[in-house]
Amino acid sequence: MAIQRYLPFLNWPRLTLKRFEREFLAGLTVGLMALPQSVAYAGLAGMPLVTGIYATLLPTLVASLFSATPRLAVGPTALTCLLVFGALSGMAEPGSTQWVVLAGWLALLSGVFQMSLGFLRQGWLMDLVSAPVLMAFTQAAALLIITSQLPALLTLGWGSEATPVWHLPSAVLGTAALVFVLVCKKLRPSLPAVFLLLLVAAGAAWLWGWDEKGVEVVGPLPGGFPSLGLPGRLSLEQLLELVFPAMVIALVSFMETAASARLDSIQSGERWNRDQDLIGQGAAKLSAALCGAFPTSTSFSRSALNLFAGAQSGWSNVFCALVLAVMLLVGLPVLAWVPKAVLAAIVVGSVLGMFQFQPWKRLWQTSRRDLLVALTTLVVTYAAAPSMYWGICAGLVLSLLIFVRRRLRPRIVELGRHPDLSLRDRHFWKLPPLSENCLAVRPDCSLDYLIAPAVERRILALCEGRGDLRSVFIFMQGVNLIDATGLEVVARLFERLRKQGLKIHIVGAKLEVEQSMKRVFTRWEEVRFHRTEQEALQAMETMPGDEKEQARESS
Repeated sequence: MAIQRYLPFLNWPRLTLKRFEREFLAGLTVGLMALPQSVAYAGLAGMPLVTGIYATLLPTLVASLFSATPRLAVGPTALTCLLVFGALSGMAEPGSTQWVVLAGWLALLSGVFQMSLGFLRQGWLMDLVSAPVLMAFTQAAALLIITSQLPALLTLGWGSEATPVWHLPSAVLGTAALVFVLVCKKLRPSLPAVFLLLLVAAGAAWLWGWDEKGVEVVGPLPGGFPSLGLPGRLSLEQLLELVFPAMVIALVSFMETAASARLDSIQSGERWNRDQDLIGQGAAKLSAALCGAFPTSTSFSRSALNLFAGAQSGWSNVFCALVLAVMLLVGLPVLAWVPKAVLAAIVVGSVLGMFQFQPWKRLWQTSRRDLLVALTTLVVTYAAAPSMYWGICAGLVLSLLIFVRRRLRPRIVELGRHPDLSLRDRHFWKLPPLSENCLAVRPDCSLDYLIAPAVERRILALCEGRGDLRSVFIFMQGVNLIDATGLEVVARLFERLRKQGLKIHIVGAKLEVEQSMKRVFTRWEEVRFHRTEQEALQAMETMPGDEKEQARESS
């Protein structure tokens, strides 16, 4: 069982003839879509275009073998490639040998980081990045991607007098290619429109000699499979400079994986094993580093296509890798004739779907605080480009600050009897107190080192000016945790209440909380514990008579 847990491919179904047909067609469809996208995204990352195929070929196979969700399509994605370009900008010249070496180390470090989290079962750390932060970061990245691709899409340049100029045929070609991609995506999502566009554009460029008429084409690409090996040497200073961007890439790329894995989980009905997927995705990044490529991620669009094309296991990705291998051996002469404006159109068409107004509208309606976090992430990400990972940091820090601020202002209500006989906030519902001689409060929070002092201040404030009080009832059904600081603060609070002659009643405390408190207050005669609300209310009703009887006896 332990071997099968770390080697999920051992659980793949046998490849029958019927399953072979279905899986092969799914793999072929995804491969035809992945090829042009991978080449285009490699340019977005500043890498030699052929490395986009390298980053899809072996990582697709490795991720399927070692991931718990083997149907996910792995390879270059727009967001990850933009992060790679931002991380390496200023460290080397895009497309140079040193740039390729740095990208390889970036893949290696991010892969090691993901695999370590997976083996240590620490996938929960990925939950620290909230949905608003990731949404805003993604949309800012999409805007940056489109901005970076406009010069290639329209073949923009600058004249001698700093005026924008462009090559009109290339601009028309790029615009037409973008319209074709968007229309096909809308009308026939299953159609390999990008691959067909690539073939038609390359054939037209070769037939009519567009390269001689000013239309820039990809040009010759090195054929054959990549040689395997570790990236070249780096100085310690350069390596340390890559650590933080590698962590951000690992985090963001796994967020992309999560979106696709949840879709797969809904369709398959199986629980998502995120720790094993961390291992598989990390292994894919390591394989990308070994073949001279760059960090990979999970493509949501290609994964969805794989699922809806009928893939039921990782066999579809095996066939996808075979399709890419064949194209790498015999199809590169076709890629050499693809106009660069068409590649830019492929990138822009792929990321336009990231722009969605609905999440912003939902944040405006539900949470203004989260809207502030999202807007901050969006602005910082765009302003900090190419070091766009600062947007993630800004959103994460602001989210944590808002979380702490919320924790420091817990909800502590004074209770009254509602007409439906439930106990509710008496000030909100304008209810009379449960008893003239008793204060009944309910803290809806944990009593930890952050919150306990606020609870103490609130209860003391409610007791001020209440000379008729005889007892304080604390309904603790909402208290899930009490730590050492909480016990110390509660002991200080109870001591002050005891000096005022008040009795303390603890109502409905959870077992762990009750046991912790009894260790401290078991010998305090002024502190009583009640298991249920009904028991506490009965004690409250009989208390005035008890107090009068004690006063009579003392006189």
